[in-house]
Order: sequence, then structure tokens, then C-alpha cells
Amino acid sequence: MLPHNMTWMKYPSLSRDSSTDFEEIIFAQQVISRFMHAYIGFFVPMGLLASIVILGVCIQNYRSHVLDKLDVLFFSQTVSNLFAILLSLTIAVRPHYLRMSYLRCGSLSFFFNLGYCSSQFLLLLIILSLFLSRHPAQNALINKAHQSPGVCVAFVLMCSFCAALILSALLGVEHYQQETDCQLDPLFAWPEYEIVKFALGFCAPTLAELLLCILAFVKKTLEGRYASRNNSQPLWAVLAMAASMLACRLFYNVLILSRAALKIKGETGTVRNELIMNIAEVVLFCESCASLVLLLFLHPPYRTALLNALKRLTRGCGRGRWDANQAGDIQGNETGLSEMR
Repeated sequence: MLPHNMTWMKYPSLSRDSSTDFEEIIFAQQVISRFMHAYIGFFVPMGLLASIVILGVCIQNYRSHVLDKLDVLFFSQTVSNLFAILLSLTIAVRPHYLRMSYLRCGSLSFFFNLGYCSSQFLLLLIILSLFLSRHPAQNALINKAHQSPGVCVAFVLMCSFCAALILSALLGVEHYQQETDCQLDPLFAWPEYEIVKFALGFCAPTLAELLLCILAFVKKTLEGRYASRNNSQPLWAVLAMAASMLACRLFYNVLILSRAALKIKGETGTVRNELIMNIAEVVLFCESCASLVLLLFLHPPYRTALLNALKRLTRGCGRGRWDANQAGDIQGNETGLSEMR
């Protein structure tokens, strides 16, 4: 075993140690099972429905040739969150873990980190786009890039891909075909994995987002731009998404840093540590669903499209009931006439 190899670490709930408190394990399994039931039964359907509506509106705008820059960014963010929701179905087996080879677990972790970083970077891009729409940059190259959202999204995805590759390199696995209990952020990863993920995937983009938000409120806006309704429409949706992401990801990143500290000490942690880590993982995926719902209800064009769809559905159901009643009345009248004859 290499000195830096972490494959010796095992989940406390799967430990066969005689000192293991099985009552604590059973309690932890019951708690995480309830969290999973709430997530799968409520958050996942809400997130999927919200993503379908948002993607439908963006596609309709594209076909109508009214797709603007923010729609492109929101479309990309929605796809990223939808990808995260689909990946979250791999944790539906909790309190158990997926049993697979180190290679497959590393591949699953790569795609998870790709979605994790892309959603964080895309939110930063959205905030930057809103900032530049209020405060145009003096640099011509930046303004040109701002006018090409597709290029910006491609650049963000490339950065996310590179970050996911760096994190995959820090998994530190030797025997790829051996099986292990897999988590999206693998327990067998080097301590540097958690530290780099915190720095690249959370700390740096979050600080940049906070800096842009502070500058947006402090810096004087160009005359007439701040009061523009078109510019102010998505503001509350983006701020709500940023607050939701900050709260959930801060909780998650604090826990992966604490897990890195345990690895450095050579400790596996307790059942309670494992339970809180699993809860944080569920909360992280709840944030993807919540961001989609917040965007749907706080961004006026998407909210209006949802209300119009509900009105058409209600009107169609009402018309169907009216037609059924009319058919019943006509049939009753015909029966009465035949009896009179």
C-alpha cells in the first residue's frame, strides 16, 4: 500500500469492528432514508418539472427568433442542474452505497464534478453578464465576448472539464478493477482532492460572485440602465439562486474539508460523521432542484409561460367536461323522444 493511498478507509457503518454501536448505525440509516424519501418524492419531481418548463420556453424563444443572451445562459444553467439531478439518482440506494470498481467510481466522480463545477461557473457567468449589462467594460474584447454568450458558455464548460480532470487525478487509485463502496466524492480520494475541490469549485467562484454583487450595488450605474425593466427582471431570480447555492454548498464544503482533516490524521470518523456527510450530499442535490424552481417562479418570462400553460390546461379540461355534459344531455333528450314515440 502506498503511503498516500487512501483505499484503506472504510465507512463506519460498514465496519465489522467489535466496538461498533449498531443502534447508532440503525438510527443513522433511518434518518438518511427519510431524507432520501423527501428528496426523491418532492424535490426531484419539482426540479424535473421546472427544468422542462424552462427548457421548453427557451426552445420556443429560439424557434421564434427572440432568444436573448440571458436565455442562452439560463438554458445552460438549467441543463447543468438537470444533469446533476439525474446523477443524484445514484444516491437513491442510501443508506447503502453503490458497489463498483474503482475505475467506474472514478468515472462517476468525474461527471459529478463536471456538473458541480459547471453549475457554479455558469452562475458566475450569469452574474458577470448582468454586471456588464449595467456597467459596460472599457475593453473591446470583453464587450465582444459579452455579446457572444455561446462562446462564454463553451469557455466555462472547458474550465469545468479541466477542473474535473484535475480532481480525477487526485483520486489516487492503483488497482482500478477492484470493487469498492462508491460515493460521488469518493472516500478513497486523497486529502488534496477535497482541498482542491473546495478551492476551485467553491471558494474562488463564490468570492468572485460576492465581489461582483458588491460592485453592482456600490458602483454608480449608467443613467437609465439601472431603472430599465429588462435589466432588472432577472435580478431577484439570480440573487435567490446565488443565495441558495451559497448556503447549500457552504454546508457541503465544510464537511468535505472536515473529512480531509480526518484523512490527514489517519482516522475514519464516526457513524455520526458519515450521517452528516450523507445529509450534506442530499442537501447539495436539493439545491439543484431549488435553483430551477426559483428561476421558474422569480423570472417573469418563465413564470408567465407557466401560468399560460396552466390556464390552457384548465380551459381544456373545463371544455372537455362541458362537451361531456352536452353529449349526456343530447343522449338523454334522444332517449326521452324515443320513449314518447
